[in-house]
Amino acid sequence: MCRSIKRLREGAEAAPPEEVRAAAVQFIRKVSGFSRPAPHNQEAFDAAVEEVAAATSRLLGSLDVRGGGRAPAAATAGGRAAARR
Repeated sequence: MCRSIKRLREGAEAAPPEEVRAAAVQFIRKVSGFSRPAPHNQEAFDAAVEEVAAATSRLLGSLDVRGGGRAPAAATAGGRAAARR
């Protein structure tokens, strides 16, 4: 997994479109091996980013989130530390 791609779903909140697109750009950069495509590849790169962003938005929009969602990172880390004691 790309370490720079952040989690886009926290509970039932929708991720903003700019965050979805930023994650799509990071994914396409990782898959293609290019941080900046050459001018002759720019159109293909941009099309791939838009397709991944659209698929991600559809996925996030269709998920049925039940329960309270994921706990905040601080609570999770504290819980793990307490469990190790």
